[in-house]
Amino acid sequence: MNYTTKYVGLDVSKETIAVAVAESGRDAARYVGAIKHEAGAIRKLLKQLGKKGDLEICYEAGPTGYGLHRLLTSLGVRCMVVAPSLIPVRRGDQVKTDRRDALRLSELLRAGELSGVYVPSAEDEALRDLVRAREDAREDLHRAKQRLLKFLLRYSITPPAGIKRRWTKRYRLWLEGLKLEQEAQAITFREYLHAVKEGEERLKRIETGLLEQAAQGANGALVKALQGLRGVAFVTAVSLVAEIGSFRRFRSPMQLMAYLGLVPREYSSGQSVRRGKLTKTGNRHARRLLVEAAWSYRHKPAVRGEIAKRQEELNPQIQLISWKAQERLHTKYRKLVQRGKAKNLAVAAVARELCGFVWAVACEVESAAAH
Repeated sequence: MNYTTKYVGLDVSKETIAVAVAESGRDAARYVGAIKHEAGAIRKLLKQLGKKGDLEICYEAGPTGYGLHRLLTSLGVRCMVVAPSLIPVRRGDQVKTDRRDALRLSELLRAGELSGVYVPSAEDEALRDLVRAREDAREDLHRAKQRLLKFLLRYSITPPAGIKRRWTKRYRLWLEGLKLEQEAQAITFREYLHAVKEGEERLKRIETGLLEQAAQGANGALVKALQGLRGVAFVTAVSLVAEIGSFRRFRSPMQLMAYLGLVPREYSSGQSVRRGKLTKTGNRHARRLLVEAAWSYRHKPAVRGEIAKRQEELNPQIQLISWKAQERLHTKYRKLVQRGKAKNLAVAAVARELCGFVWAVACEVESAAAH
């Protein structure tokens, strides 16, 4: 057994890093101090701590990202980025400081009580940021439209009887020609309408960039293959790839389901087995995408239109997986609804199994690439 290992806990903030070290054994951890959050200060700290091969370092995932992890691993140091939600908490501990957090992390690391998060490559992280920028743009556009609609509602302004749906070409032409009596109202309306147009243009720019980046990236084949599944168009496919990263780190589809929080909570003891709502842990972005895609399995299995085009050049094995997914998931949805389950609960169950088919497609692509 190696008794020279030093377990280092870092409490990382924007400008400083609190450092604590726990030696192998059962001695209490010691607080080293706080250093600047700079590459030079980190290198100096490593020299003070001793041989790099004897160090194990951890810090909590947070707003500072993975830059520190990449720096430490490039210097040959083992580093773990810890999931904050899975750090054991002492009941009754009402004092929280950077010093205490660093000491606690070093002791838990030594005890093997910490769970690390997946650290994406720099390329995957950049693509994920672009995907999330699209999500933000979509939310901002939705808010802009709602502000405009609420403004019209306050003044009882409604479209003519011939316009049945909002945001169609006819609806937009009506908005463009709308005249308001008060100048203040007209200014407000123009600004709200301009915000909608600006949001749409912003969303288009991001989606264009997303299309270009996905085509250039190393995961282009996987993005294309995932689009063979019903309900998984381009944006959903590239978002899943960006959020999950490597599918090879999951040994089974159940692991991926658990990672995305699509498995039920369980409270079991002895002969009693009780399962509750979904855990909803892990990556909420990917979980939402799968639930949205699962709604398409309400419809009877069919390969036509857009999905037929997306499957044209795909491997026959992937096409077969897609067809099995349609048959199995549609049957599951129908049976659950017939048994009286609420539609949203049935869709959540479908999303969990869809996760398994996504994993199967990803494994097919990754195994083909390996050979």
